[in-house]
Formats: sequence, structure tokens, C-alpha cells
Amino acid sequence: MTRFDHVVVGGGMMGAPCARHLAEAGHRVALVAAPEPRPGGPGPFASHHDAARVTRRVASDEDWSLLSRRSIARYRDLEQRSGRRIFREVGGVMAGFREGPLAAWTERLLSIAAALDDPPPTTKGGESGWSLPEGAMGTWERREAGWIDPRAMRDAQVALARRAGATLFPAAAVARAGRDVRLADGTILSAGHVVLATGPHAASDGLLPRRPAMTVWARTVAFWEVGEAEAARLATLPTCIWAPGPDWDYDLYALPPVRYPDGRWRIKVGGQKDGPQIGSAAEMARWFGGGGGDPAVGRALLRELRRVLPDVRVERETFGPCAVVWTPTGHPYIDEATDGVTVLAGGNGAAAKCGDELGRLGALRATGASLAAEGYRAPFGARWGAGPPVSADRHPLGASLGL
Repeated sequence: MTRFDHVVVGGGMMGAPCARHLAEAGHRVALVAAPEPRPGGPGPFASHHDAARVTRRVASDEDWSLLSRRSIARYRDLEQRSGRRIFREVGGVMAGFREGPLAAWTERLLSIAAALDDPPPTTKGGESGWSLPEGAMGTWERREAGWIDPRAMRDAQVALARRAGATLFPAAAVARAGRDVRLADGTILSAGHVVLATGPHAASDGLLPRRPAMTVWARTVAFWEVGEAEAARLATLPTCIWAPGPDWDYDLYALPPVRYPDGRWRIKVGGQKDGPQIGSAAEMARWFGGGGGDPAVGRALLRELRRVLPDVRVERETFGPCAVVWTPTGHPYIDEATDGVTVLAGGNGAAAKCGDELGRLGALRATGASLAAEGYRAPFGARWGAGPPVSADRHPLGASLGL
């Protein structure tokens, strides 16, 4: 049995940077990061197994904006030191309506944007390339916004953690007893402290001493595949988060053309108020193992995308599965789960862009430091127990995933 100062379980958007921050602070760290599953193969699955995630400074919540800004400020350093391209600074539009169900959401994002250093200008969309609905108002960040490659982010964090001395264990964790963690291959890791950063699996993998209060939603994403010429024509298009109309009570998001690992260019759209809940590891495996999401939801997403991007020449439409975790606080859990165990989970649809800062906070919490002086309003405390699902109309920030 090998003993470490810290065992971090989960090599995703929060766990990998947590391991890096701990290792770079001089701790002996084991990072348990199961390999990404092959198509049709067994999990553990994750939504960051994708090519692009929206990132920007503006949010409808002060803490999520600060989490983003601090993470974005470190993107270039991560790229330089790891040699991996993570960030495409194409800009980002975020827009809603000042009347209707999302009026408060719109007012919050406009207010937060206006309070930023170097605040972004307001936009009605047309000049950015997006044909936003009439009456929509939002912000257009030309700097420090765009999209990140979550796989590149993961790989950069893992590489830098290992360079700082962390030991990588590419296997799934299957059990925990106190501060000992057993892996699928039979390896047992012992630590002074364990950080559990298993994303949507945190509510069902049994590694925490009790179930965290969170709802895991199955979500569908949709894609337009476009050719080289069309991708080049839309190369300067920013990302977009928008409300499709004044009567809508949730928002959608879309990205410009991104080249995926198979060489195809895809324009991605997502956003969904409700959907199936994932309550067990078996349900998670069925949802991601199917590979195609819900085609009816996907077609509805593409209809809305056509309204704001009407002139795109599409070669093919495809759909895929995703999952999002909502906590009843609207913020992540960065808290003691039991003596010697920290929970780092609850991305609320925003973990990819904020992952580096969330990992840093998780590392502080794991070493016994308080987060009170870090400048956040939320305490990031965990809530426990099964509890009722966090439905769209009960979520602290509304139905929006545009945090």
C-alpha cells in the first residue's frame, strides 16, 4: 500500500486542477483518473469528453463570474507550461429580455458586466453575427471570452500535476474506507486526506459517506456538421448564450464551428429546462452508452439555432448525450464530507470554464484552509440527503445554465 498526503479521485474539470494545485504546493498527491471510455464502452462517463465549452467573464451570479475570471486569467499560463492549446478567444455574447420570466436573469448579467474592469459593450446581436430575437439585450465580450477545449484542459492539468510530482492512477475508484481508496484493478491508496471530485457520479458512486443533495439531469446536445468553407466563413463568430423569446423561462447556448477529433466541423447547441433525471450508475451508463441523446430535443434545439443563425449551409445533423448537476444552493460543494474527506462537486453547468479556480479552492479546503478570505459571497457548503429534485423553477438561478 502506497501512502500519499492527498488522494484526489476524479481527473475531470475540478479534480485534475485540484491535484495540480496540491502537487505544486509541495504535497505528495495521487490522482485517480479513469481513462475516457471508448464509444460504446463502459464508463465512467463525463460531459467534458467533448471538444468545446463556452467560457466568459459575464455571469448572472457574482461568484460564478469571479470563478470564471480567476480561471480565465490562468489559461495562458496553463497553455504555455503544458504546450497544449486550451483557449480560443473568439468572444462571447450573452443576451436576454428585460421583461418576462428571465428579466431578473438579464438584469443580473447586465449589472455584473457593467461592474467589471474593462466592461464589455452591450449588444442587440446583429453586429456580432448572431440574429438575436427582437428586443433582446445583452453583452458582447470581445476579450477573455470564447471557448475552451475541455479535453485539452484536462490533459494540461494532469500533465502539470505529474510534472509537479503527482502520481497518476488511470483506473476507476470503486470503494473508500476512511482515507483508503480501492481502485478497480485492486490497488489500494492510503492518504492523509481524500478529495472526491467525481462530478455527476458523486450522487451515485458510493464514495461519499452520504448522498450529496444534487439533481443530475440527462441533457441532449445537437450539432450541425458543416464543410471547410462554411467553417472558415464563420470562424470569427463568438459563442452565444441567449433567451429565444421574452416568454421563454430558460436560455440556450451555441458555439461557432469547432473541429472535432474526427476531423469534422460542428456547430453545437444545447440548453434544456427539464429532462430525465439520472439517479444511479446504471442509468448513467444507459444514457451515455446510447450515444444519441433525445432526437426530439435535439431537433427542437436546431430549430432555435436556425432562428439566430439562419444562413448556415448544413451537411448533417447529429445529437449527443450530456449531463448536468444542479445543487440546491446554485453553487458548487467545496466542503468537508467527513473527517479527512473533502467533496468537490456540483458544477451547475459551469465547471469547465471555472475548473481551475474550483480546483484551487478544493486544494485549499483539503489542506484545512478556510475559504472565507477568498472573496466569494457563497460559503460553498455542501448539503446532504436525498431531498426533492432541484427542478428548473426551484433552482436558485432559475432555469438557466448560463451561469
